[in-house]
Amino acid sequence: MAISMDSNIEDTKKKMKQSIETLKKEMATIRTGRANPSILDTVQVEFYGSMMPLNQLAGISVPEPSCLLIQPFDKTSIKAIETAILKSDLGLNPANDGSVIRLPIPALTEERRKELTKVVHRVGEEIKTAIRNVRRDHNENIKKAEKDKSAGISEDAARKALDQIQKITDEFIKEVDDVVKHKEAEIMKV
Repeated sequence: MAISMDSNIEDTKKKMKQSIETLKKEMATIRTGRANPSILDTVQVEFYGSMMPLNQLAGISVPEPSCLLIQPFDKTSIKAIETAILKSDLGLNPANDGSVIRLPIPALTEERRKELTKVVHRVGEEIKTAIRNVRRDHNENIKKAEKDKSAGISEDAARKALDQIQKITDEFIKEVDDVVKHKEAEIMKV
């Protein structure tokens, strides 16, 4: 049954890695003072009666550090894209010239920077909670396997697996802290 312990530990790593990937995607959508096309990843545009991600309706480029350029693949979607950006909670004002949309990224105020760092911390805490939930679920699996005498798992093997899962959890929690710290520094950089 040692394979089951190994697969349990591998599954733990896999799920925690997914949490880290989710964290990195979330962090990419949080606006800093620089133009970054990923801040528009959450924008959904209503076009032809259905909601579509903005990046499927237009090419997004960064012609300069404080501006995004949105070039719709279909010129008739320009108004819908502009409306979706205005409705999003990004606080950005698009400038539509009929064929492209320029999206100036204003410098962040000190107050807005502090708000964004709180958002970063909240997201980090949510991911830490998800990682701890993975740990809890896998620890319960190990304890159940230990109690089930037919599984053939000794108390020592169970303890070793629990310690290993705790080490893995600590590594991933540290990685979350590092990602959050990096994003916070990026936001606070003027």
